[in-house]
Parts: sequence; structure tokens; C-alpha cells
Amino acid sequence: MFQNYDAPSRAHPIADRLGALRAHLARLGLAGFIVPHADEYQGEYIPASAERLAWLTGFTGSAGAAIVLADEAAVFVDGRYTLQVRDQVDVADFTPQDLIALPPHQWLKGKLKAGDRIGYDPRLLTLAEVRRLEAACKANKAELVALDENPIDAIWTDRPAPPLTQVMAQPDELAGETADAKIRRLQAILAEKDVDAAILAQSDSIAWTFNIRGADVPHNPVVLSYALLRRDQRPTLYVNGRKLSNMLRDALAERADIKEERALLADLAELGADGRRVLLDPQTTPALFASTLTDAKAVIVEGADPVVLPKARKNAVELDGTRRAHRRDGVAMTRFLAWLDANGARGTETEISVAKKLEAFRAEAGDEDGSPLLEISFDTISGAGSDGAIVHYRVNEATDRKLESGTLYLVDSGAQYRDGTTDITRTIAIGQPSAEMRDRFTRVLKGHIALATARFPTGTTGAQLDTLARHALWQAGLDFDHGTGHGVGAFLSVHEGPVRISKAGHLPPEPGMILSNEPGYYKTGAYGIRIENLIVVTPPAAIAGGDRQMLGFETITLAPIDRNLIDVALLSPAERAWMDAYHARVREALAPTLAGEDLQFLIRATQPLDA
Repeated sequence: MFQNYDAPSRAHPIADRLGALRAHLARLGLAGFIVPHADEYQGEYIPASAERLAWLTGFTGSAGAAIVLADEAAVFVDGRYTLQVRDQVDVADFTPQDLIALPPHQWLKGKLKAGDRIGYDPRLLTLAEVRRLEAACKANKAELVALDENPIDAIWTDRPAPPLTQVMAQPDELAGETADAKIRRLQAILAEKDVDAAILAQSDSIAWTFNIRGADVPHNPVVLSYALLRRDQRPTLYVNGRKLSNMLRDALAERADIKEERALLADLAELGADGRRVLLDPQTTPALFASTLTDAKAVIVEGADPVVLPKARKNAVELDGTRRAHRRDGVAMTRFLAWLDANGARGTETEISVAKKLEAFRAEAGDEDGSPLLEISFDTISGAGSDGAIVHYRVNEATDRKLESGTLYLVDSGAQYRDGTTDITRTIAIGQPSAEMRDRFTRVLKGHIALATARFPTGTTGAQLDTLARHALWQAGLDFDHGTGHGVGAFLSVHEGPVRISKAGHLPPEPGMILSNEPGYYKTGAYGIRIENLIVVTPPAAIAGGDRQMLGFETITLAPIDRNLIDVALLSPAERAWMDAYHARVREALAPTLAGEDLQFLIRATQPLDA
């Protein structure tokens, strides 16, 4: 199993750890310290060696921060973790705060006194984050202090070793473009921006650029490393050499200089000494790199990571591989749904047993296809009944709930195959659903279809498209508090920028981008509903009778949507036609690979709505 279901525990000596940190801060002459949920590479997923926030507070969520002052401490989480943080953190030690309503820099601004010195690790905070904290300190005549050593590392005596997994090459026949060609494209971008070099601090950008993959963090096949692109010279890859086989090192050395990570700061200083113009993304670059360049008198040019957009625009080979991965994943999902249809209402299955069953089906589908399951793409969200209303619920042995008749079950899951990354959510009625459940599900489905069938001009933003997925809910006074869509990598990160379909999505989707389509509805204490497929942005094409070409979406996820939850009377003829056509395509794609009860289930589950 790729997922751990151990229950978090408050058995850790949190009060002792907090006391030890405060004593260490006092010795350093600091009034406080900032603890982000981050590693040196600013990724969404971090290795055990970087779980400083969890070690100090007990909170194990994927996003958050803490601030420790001499006489109080706070832990900041977003709405996904409001319940979890109170289960895991002793409020006598840390006061939970809303990360969105009261972000750390604003909370700190209200606590500081003149002369206070607040420490931070400049490897773990980005330039943009440091600027916000510096402004808060300046407003109170306090000082933000960059530290050479993280105080938590000084007292965390049994800290795990950093990961040391082997790097593997992503073959050109799966990448669709050689690393040499990618580097030349990126060098052209640097020339257009009139910069001499660019820092790559995001692991997925580095993996894409050099056609490499790794296993340094859970669920995302990246290598923890850095890179420096140069406009007129070979790039440099900064990576622990013990992660490279001799064969791979030789292959990489044909196109890049290979150095240990510790060499990066000296190379940045050298760029500054030469007066070079260096591009960095303030949202993703550690503050330490920016200060090193500034101290060396380099000219910093702020802008987006130059890899982000080329990586998001998948080429034809990447798209074909992703479609293959989705057919394989669709077989696993359909076998799982058939099994759940036969066993879900017995009252013996639980959120954990069902999640394990799904992972087993994925492993079998990969083995049968010759493309093994390499990882899941995130911890499976397996929510029965009221747990489904917790948007990013993560089941563990203490919260494990049985599936019961008359309830809904929500499962959001995904897989990493060598040729593609998947992410799919299905909501299933266990037994007979209520009229309200069917109404809400159908409104979510209407939003899903509206986005799937959208035609829109070039330049349309994610925020504009987001309204399509919410319209049917809004008309009933309903909404959901998460984005409708995020980018997805090609055997890379399941959450990929820069485009989002959300109320805050200010960038436009472009052809070749893979996005999720996942509207939902959540009734606290009762049930949750989400329908998620992945979609690909299609090139501009003419519409009969129109005078402008329009972009659109191709749905690539292949798995039945629960017909028992659809109130057909709420659907328009066009929506019913889409639903029937989608199910017909699912049946055509998956039937040749299924047999027996699985095939019979597929046939039943994909019948036309009026059948």
C-alpha cells in the first residue's frame, strides 16, 4: 500500500518541544520564530526530514504554518483543516488560526513590540513571504532575522535523514521532446526576457526540463534539487550525486554541469560579481537565493518560473500517454465501482478497506497492461456519510467509518503511471439516496457538464469559466468553497500551475493543458458530493455559423458516473445527451478489457438515462 492510515497521536511531548524551542530562541536573542510547512524546495509534498511543523505542533496537514513567541504560539491552517487541527494540536500550546482570514504576517503585526527580533529560516520561506513578514515587522519597529541554522533542527535530535532515492530518466518516447530541445526553448525565453540566467527552485520544473523523475517525496515523482539555466551556456543541475547512477550521470553530463547542492550559493554569488541579470520567481524562490544575489550585486529580474507554462502545455506524446493512463485507470475504477456496487451496502466495508481495495485494483490494472502502478498521486480521500463533507478528508484508523445504506460515499483518488498522472472523484449512493441528495448531485453534474462542454475565446480566464460550474448551484442558493479545477502534470505533480479554474483564477487556459473539472457540494455533518474528470484544453476551432474560433475541452477520464443519483428531470436535453454520449464512450473504451461481472456492471452503469 502506498498510503499510511496510522492515526495521528498527541502522545508526542509537544509542550516539552515548545519549551525547548523557546529556550533556544532566548539564547539566540530572538522574541519568536516562524515555522512554515515547507522544505527547501517549496513543494506541496515534503519529506519526513522537513516535517518541522508536524514535529513541533502535532498538526500533519499538507498546508499551514506556526509562529512561536515567548508567551504565546499560533498554528495557521485553511478551511480544509479546521477540524483536524483541533484534533491534533493541544490548544493550550498553540491557538488555531484561519490561514486565509488572518494570515501569519497579519497576526504577527498585532503581536510585535518595538525592538523584537523574529527569526526565520531563509531556505524555507519564499521572497514574497519574507516581504510580507518584513512589512509587518517594520510597522512595529521590530526586526525580521534570517538565521543560518534552523532552531528546530538544533533540538530535533531524532530527525530523519533527507531522502536519497535514485533518479530515473523519463524516456524521450514518453516525454515527447528531448531535454536538449527543452533547454534550447528555455534559453530562447531567457533571451526574450533579456536575462542572463534563471533559478529553477521547483522540483517539477527541474524534472520536466531534464527529463528525469524521482521518488524523494510522497506521491509526486520528483527529485529534490535545484537548477540554474543560463542563456548562453550549459545549465547546471544541483543534486546529491549519490542519487545518480553512473549511466544517468553520464547522460545528464552531456547537456548540463552536475554539482552538489551546496555549490549553488557560490555560483549565485559569481553571477552577481559578474553583474548578471537573473530571473527568479518571488512566489517560489527561497529568500536565501534572492539575498545571496542581492548581496553579490546581481540584477534581479522578478518573473514567473520560465518552465511553468511550457510544462503545462502538454505535447501530443504526453497527451497520448495520459490518455493511455486514463484508460488503464478507468478499468481499475470500473472494477472498483462494480465491487462497491455488490458489497458497499453490506455494512462491513469501511473507508480504509474500500480505499485499499481501489489501490489493489489499480495495481492489477497496471500489471495486466504492462505499465505498473508506480504510486498513488495523493492520499485517497475516502469519505463515507458526513466524512464526505470534509473536502480534504484523510481517513485514519481512528476516524475510519463504515459505509452504510442510505448514505453517500465520496472517493477522490489518483495514480502515477510512467505515461501519465490521473485524478478522479466519484460520489456513489450506498443504497437508496434521498431526494435532496439526488437534487444536489444533479446540480453538481449540471455544473460539471457546463464546464466540459464550454466553448470560449482565447484569453478567457479560469475565473470566468468557474462561474459555469457554479450556476446551477447558485440558482438554488448553494455553492462550494474550493476551486473547480487545477492543472495536472504528465507523470508529474497532480497539482500543477499556473492555470486554475476558480474564483481567483486570473490566467487563461491554453491548448494542451490538462485541468481538473471538479465542482461539488458539501452539507456539513451529512454528506459530500464531488464529480471530477480531467479535461484537456483543445485548440481553437470554428463553430458552425460563428465568426470566431473557440477553444474547448476534451474529457479524458473514463469511468461511470452514478446514474442512481441523477434526477433526469433537472437535466436539459443537451445535458442528457452529453451524459449518454460520455457513458457510451466509457463503455466503448473499457468493455474490451473487462469481463464477467465487471463487464455486466459497466453495461448497466452506462445505459442511456431514459433506459
